[in-house]
Order: sequence, then C-alpha cells, then structure tokens
Amino acid sequence: MNLADPRTFESDLAEFWRSTRAYNPVYRHEPHGFWVVSRHADVLAVYRDAAHYTSERGNVLVTLLAGGDSASGRMLAVTDGPRHRELRQILQRAFTPSALDRLTRQVRRNTRALIIDAVSRGDCDFAADVASRIPITTVGHLLGVPESDHDFLLTQTKRALSSDDRDSDELESSLARNEILAYFTDLLADRRTTPADDVLTALAATALSAEEIVLNCYSLLIGGDETSRLSMIEAVRALAAHHSQWDLLRNGDVTLLAATDEVLRWSTPAMHFGRTAIADTEISGHAIAAGEIVTLWLSSANRDESVFADPDRFDLRRTPNKHLAFGYGPHYCVGAQLARIEIAELLSALRKYSTGIEVVGEPRRIHSNFLTGYSTLPVRFVPDTAELY
Repeated sequence: MNLADPRTFESDLAEFWRSTRAYNPVYRHEPHGFWVVSRHADVLAVYRDAAHYTSERGNVLVTLLAGGDSASGRMLAVTDGPRHRELRQILQRAFTPSALDRLTRQVRRNTRALIIDAVSRGDCDFAADVASRIPITTVGHLLGVPESDHDFLLTQTKRALSSDDRDSDELESSLARNEILAYFTDLLADRRTTPADDVLTALAATALSAEEIVLNCYSLLIGGDETSRLSMIEAVRALAAHHSQWDLLRNGDVTLLAATDEVLRWSTPAMHFGRTAIADTEISGHAIAAGEIVTLWLSSANRDESVFADPDRFDLRRTPNKHLAFGYGPHYCVGAQLARIEIAELLSALRKYSTGIEVVGEPRRIHSNFLTGYSTLPVRFVPDTAELY
C-alpha cells in the first residue's frame, strides 16, 4: 500500500489495517522511508514521548516528505516545548467555559435551522446543504470573519489538505493555503484599526507577531472546519446504514456524549499525524534513527481490537471509548470541545426533527492522504411532523 498516494484511500482499507496491526504493526514504508505505526498502544507511546520526537519538522505527510513545515515554531500544531505551551495558553482563551456557552447557543440555533430546512425539503445533499454550513459558520464567527466571506474560506479549506477532484495536485492545495494566509493578513490589518469582539482582535492585543497570529488563525480555521464537517457527514451516512443505532439515538436510549465520541472514533477524519525522531529510539523493538519520519495512523488505532471490543461495529453506546480522533498529549486538539459541541448539536437536531434517514445517491469521497470522508451525501429525511409543524 502506498500510503503517500491519495488514490490509495479511495477504497476501504479496513482489512489492510487489520492485517497490519496483527502481523506488521510497525514497519518502514518504502520507497518513501517513513515509519508506519498502526497499533493504539504504540501511537500513544509516540504521542507521549516528547524527548525523542518533534512536530517542528512537520506533522502530516505532505510537509514531512517535503522536508519540513514553513510555519515551524510559529503555528501551534508544529511547535514544541515552552513556545508550544505559550501559544496554547493564548489560543485556549478562545475556548473558556463562558465562550463555549455562547458558542453552544449559536451552534444550536444554526444547526436546528439548517436541519429544519433540510428535513422539510425531504431530499438534500447533506454534505453541501448542512455539514458544510455549521463548522465554517462557527469558526468564522469565532475569528471575526464576515458572513459574506464564509463561502470563500470554505472553498479554500476544502482544497488546502484534500480535494473534491481526483485530478487535483499539490499546487492547487498550496495556492488554497496561501489564499487563507493572505485573507487573514488583510483581516488582521483591519482589526488593528477597527477592533471587534472576536478572537482575531484578542490575538492582535497579545505579544504574538502578525505572522504568528495569521498562521494560528489558519490552523484554527482548518482544524475547526475539516474535522467537524467530515465527522458530521459520516455520522449521517452511518446512521442511515445502521438502523438499530438510529433507533437508539432517536428514542433517547444513548447519551449525546457517548454518541458523539463514537461518531469521532468511527469517522476518524484525520487519518494520520506524523513526527520526526530527534534522537535514536525504538518502537516495539524496531530501531528508529534520529531524523527518521514516524507516521501515527489514527484510522487504524481507532479500530484496534485490543482496545475496542468489536471495533468494526458502529456502536453509539460504546464505553469506554478511548479514541484518538483529537490526538493525545501536548498536541491534543485545542478545539476538541467545540467540535464535540457541534456534533452533539447535530445529533440532537436530527433526532428531534426527523424520524428516518435514507441515502438516495452514491456519496462521493474526498481525495487526500491525510483526511478521509465524503464531499457529497444525497439523503432523504423523513420529517417528524409533530415537531416541525
């Protein structure tokens, strides 16, 4: 399997990962020369080992194989040590309990309005009509992006680390990333002269450089949109396919917290993250030399039989659920709680306003060696007329 090629992920790799975990859980991927780590315990061990691994040379294959990430030391995701802790403390101010309460109310209003509209119409492309609208609206408002610019940024985020088009190339992705950076550069300049009640204005008042602010806004946008959007799409696809789980959700026989975590485990939208060894070490008896790239395959770890009973079963009652969809350790996703809120509010709205979901067309996959999910999902909702009318 060429795990560097987006085309590899056009098919279901469940059997490949099952076999890899069983017989070759840590191996060197040739000809690219990076290590593949597939078991939950080994992934956790690398996440915990800041003494031997760094994120500062890139944290996804596209940058790791290119020789590094130009945002190293300035963007939270590719910064380690004391500077990482400083950046994290600054960015976490956007996710205080009071801020999350306000965001929850906003997400609930927006999500219910979108679901009511979709369910009332019956047929829709859930990916485009609902899932694409919720996270971009939330993170857009958080960062102070005018609503008129949400569609522009959504288009760029869909191209930055993945593509709806099988024939797209890295140049298109690079241009999209640059468009996002240029956008926040201009918006930051505006906020310095016209402050507002948003995270970008708050960041402008810190000791961060303009470049650091722009890079971390880029990171918040990408992280805040992609994970939630792709998880939501997969949630609806899975609920349509697993009628017993839809019944549990619909009847209130499962908590939204448990259901949300299972959606995250099941979808695992970010398939991998990577590290570079900064000192000689080993993983489960395999010698890793300083300078070598190690990739942690969350899409495999979240189906590890030694951690999850019957891991290929979509089970909204699953507990405990020690999934790694948000990573682990110092680089645990700073917006994880917001993503959980968005998914929980979607599930809540679905069970309130619909009595059934049917996929009525062939979903179309995105193309990426980092993200997985669908760009289209034609569905038909059966409305709960007692709630809608």
